[in-house]
Amino acid sequence: MGRTIPSWRTVIEETFKRWRRFQETLRADEREIFEDLMNDCRRYASAAGASVFPIKVEGIFLAIIFAHHKKLRELEDKVDRLIRLTDGNDRYG
Repeated sequence: MGRTIPSWRTVIEETFKRWRRFQETLRADEREIFEDLMNDCRRYASAAGASVFPIKVEGIFLAIIFAHHKKLRELEDKVDRLIRLTDGNDRYG
């Protein structure tokens, strides 16, 4: 009989269990941030699972990096819009 390959979500959750000790050493406010990081990874679990990484943690890290880059882009766009609004007010205000 062949072995059953665990789902990507199972791999992620097992990895997070191994990382629990790290999370427990963080301050209370930092634990919440760490949980947000794990949720970012969960959000892109399907994409990471479809990528078939031979080293599973590679998919986890890529999902986290992607989530952070996406947030950074969104913040850059907001800053750019605010700058345009501010520049417009300075010229005509």
